Amino acid sequence: MVTWKPIRIFARTPYRADTRGVTLDEVRSPEALLLDVVTGSRAYGTDTPESDTDLRGVFIMPRRLLYGLDTVEQVSDRTNDETYYEVGRFIELLSKSNPNILELLFVEQDCVRHRDPILDLITPELVLSRQCEHTFAGYAMAQIGKARGLNKKIVNPMDGPRKSMLEFCYAVSGQGAIPIERWLAEKGLRQEYCGLVKINHMRDAYGLYYSESAELAYRGIVRDAATTTDVNLSPIPKGEEPIGWMTFNKDGFKKYCKEYREYHTWLKERNEARYANNIEHGKNYDSKNMMHTYRLLDMAEEIATEGRLLVRRPNRDFLMHIRRGEMEYEEIIALAEEKVAAIQAAFASSDLPERPDRARLQEVLVEIREARYGGVRGEKVHKI
Repeated sequence: MVTWKPIRIFARTPYRADTRGVTLDEVRSPEALLLDVVTGSRAYGTDTPESDTDLRGVFIMPRRLLYGLDTVEQVSDRTNDETYYEVGRFIELLSKSNPNILELLFVEQDCVRHRDPILDLITPELVLSRQCEHTFAGYAMAQIGKARGLNKKIVNPMDGPRKSMLEFCYAVSGQGAIPIERWLAEKGLRQEYCGLVKINHMRDAYGLYYSESAELAYRGIVRDAATTTDVNLSPIPKGEEPIGWMTFNKDGFKKYCKEYREYHTWLKERNEARYANNIEHGKNYDSKNMMHTYRLLDMAEEIATEGRLLVRRPNRDFLMHIRRGEMEYEEIIALAEEKVAAIQAAFASSDLPERPDRARLQEVLVEIREARYGGVRGEKVHKI
C-alpha cells in the first residue's frame, strides 16, 4: 500500500495587511482580473441555507509591482472568504496539483463570474496528473486521521484541572505496584517529607526515603503536585535506609499532558456551530469535514479513471447524508479506506502523466503576462 506523507494544502492563508497597497478592488478591476469564481460548498452543490459564499480568483500583478522590487502573491479579505491569487502564484500551485487551485479551472459555468479567454491556454492535459493521487487522496487520508483524533476528544473529554504528576507515580507493594498517594496514605506519610534517589540502571525508578526532621530536609516527591512535571531528588545521608521503592511513569505523564493541552486548545478554537451540529447528530465526528474528505476521494478516483475533475458533485445526496450525521463513524472510515484502495489501483494503471507539465505552464505564464501588458509574443526577453 502506498504511504502518503501529511500535507498542508487546504489551510486557509491568514489575512495579511501587507499587500503592497494592492486592494481587492484593484485585483477585481478590468485591467487586473483574469478569473473570478464562486467556490466551496456552493460550487460543490453541498451548500445549505446557512452556507457562506466563498469567492476565489486570479489576477495579474499591477505593472508597477511586476516591474519593481515588490511582489504580491495573493490578496484576501479579513475573513478569507474572498481570496485572489496572482497569476504567477496560481500557476505555481497548479504545478503542485493543489486541489483548491485546480478546482478554480473546472467549476461549473453558473459559478463563473468572470473568466478571461486567455486562461484556455491552461488545458486539463497540462495540470491533471498522477501527482493528484497524493494531493487529493493523501490529504483526504490525513483528514481521516484528524477525524479519529476529533472522535477521541469528543468521546473522551478531559474537563477539569490537569491531573497531578503524583497520579503517575507508583510504589512497589508485594509483587505489584499501587499508586504512591494510596501507599503513603496507608502508612500515614506525607509526600513533602519524602526523599528520592535515582536507582542506577533502572529507568524512572527511585529509592524512597522518609524523614520529618528539619535537619535532613528532604525535598519531597514533587514541589507542586498540580504543576510539576518531574520528580524531586534529595541528598540522602550515608547509612539511611529506604522505606520503599517508587517508579514514575514519565512517558505516560508526558502523553497525558500533551493530550490535555491539545484538548483544551481544541475547546478554545473549535467552531461552535459545527460542534453543536456534531453533538446534535450524536455520531461523535465532524460530519462536514468527513463529507469533504469523501468528496476529495471521489474526485481523486475520477481524475485517475476519467482524466477529468468534476467540481459539482453528482452524488450530492450521499454527501449530504454524511453531513447530516446519518452514517456511523466506523462505517464512513471503512468506506473511505475501501475507496483509497480503489484509488491506488486506478492511479497505478492510469495513463496520466507523472506530474503537471511545468515547462509548458511556465510558457503559458509568459504568454499571459505579455498579452496583458502588450508585449510581443516570441520576442527575446532579456534576463536581469
